[in-house]
Amino acid sequence: MKWEVVIGLETHAQLSTASKIFSGASTAFGAAPNTQASAVDIALPGVLPVLNRGAVERAIRFGLAVGATINRMSVFARKNYFYPDLPKGYQISQYEIPVVQGGSLTIATPQGEKTVRLTRAHLEEDAGKSLHEDFHGMTGIDLNRAGTPLLEIVSEPDMRSAADAVAYAKMLHALVRWIGICDGNMQEGSFRCDANVSVRPEGEPTLGTRCEIKNLNSFRFLEQAIEFEIRRQIELIEGGGTVVQETRLYDPDRHETRSMRSKEDAQDYRYFPDPDLPPLAIDDAWVERVKALLPELPDAMKARFESQYGLTPYDARALTASRELAAYFETAAAALPGGAKLAANWVLGEVSAALNRASLDIAAAPLSSRQLAGLLARIQDGTISGKIAKDVFDAMWAGEASGDDAADAIIAARGLTQISDAGAIAEFIDAVLVANPAIVAEYRAGKVKAFNALVGKAMQATKGQANPAQVNAILKDKLGA
Repeated sequence: MKWEVVIGLETHAQLSTASKIFSGASTAFGAAPNTQASAVDIALPGVLPVLNRGAVERAIRFGLAVGATINRMSVFARKNYFYPDLPKGYQISQYEIPVVQGGSLTIATPQGEKTVRLTRAHLEEDAGKSLHEDFHGMTGIDLNRAGTPLLEIVSEPDMRSAADAVAYAKMLHALVRWIGICDGNMQEGSFRCDANVSVRPEGEPTLGTRCEIKNLNSFRFLEQAIEFEIRRQIELIEGGGTVVQETRLYDPDRHETRSMRSKEDAQDYRYFPDPDLPPLAIDDAWVERVKALLPELPDAMKARFESQYGLTPYDARALTASRELAAYFETAAAALPGGAKLAANWVLGEVSAALNRASLDIAAAPLSSRQLAGLLARIQDGTISGKIAKDVFDAMWAGEASGDDAADAIIAARGLTQISDAGAIAEFIDAVLVANPAIVAEYRAGKVKAFNALVGKAMQATKGQANPAQVNAILKDKLGA
């Protein structure tokens, strides 16, 4: 039987406010346990929550960025459950009327672009943290995270593979960082995903029984967890079993999901409006103020890169993967008249490869965008070849020279200026032809690859400094090609 996979993601993005959603306590990461938990956060009797305006504005910003409806009136509710790290015995969240409703994200897949619809995005507070490993035979409770503002972003079940889910999660991660509402630090728990996974026979309209995999804090774990869960459910059904709706955890050491608890439905949480918080009213003027401060969004920038710089949709999408990468490219392109495509190739090629090798983000690149433009200008004007440029790039990356003219300094110090004098190149080629009669004979006998061998010998003789186009042209002329 052929199976269809159905996936929806619930993503918790920690909002980038300095204080918590209902108190003035700090949200800074890394403080000693329980030093950033105020009377409101730990639910002392008589305290009242006060909504953080900055958290609301970040939610509005997200809603505008995904083309959603900003509900002008939304309601906070109490989500009731009991867990040691939840001081109040309930979580303040939103249920029936969230602040953001609808919207969509466009993701790139091997089959082309695909739209993933969003159900909602609602504000809520985070719980604390249970520490099981640090205490022998006991569990420690750290309430520093309690009350941290979250935007829970819920997708429709529009994804059909683990790769789709990862592409969506990466796009969402890039967007919340792009618009400045979340730092996206997955190691610190600022961006984490829950994956709802089910399978059904291909062509079956009814959804299968879903299992939720909680707290996936890396794209690699997200992909691995979903792939395992798909296999588990299919094998279970084909073996005559039944999938049980439940919450599962992913064990990255064993590469498997395991049962955590039965999956609750909404009625199990006994949602009701929080009597301590009035309805949240958002007027048109507030929305317009937030909209005016939005940066150019990724899709709009992608379209502009295609029209303004003549880039392919693939290159434009790759360059707008992050706001910092896009800015790096644009600065380089602006300093290199007529060289936008060349700049794009190098940013997506050499620069990205060097960043990956060094495990660095573009913001930490040791080579500035203006330095890159200085190097590419020397390719444009024929001072160096593309091959030599890669050697200069490596030297610049290693810090051999500084300043915007670093490329010129390295080219001069190493004597790498390209040989473009036709007479000088012809002399080198004459020497190569005399020294390699056998290869010349092979070429004249019809072996086309022998020509490439002679080009290689000529470039070797000039230490890679000869203009490659001229080498090819002069060699063809001398061989009567």
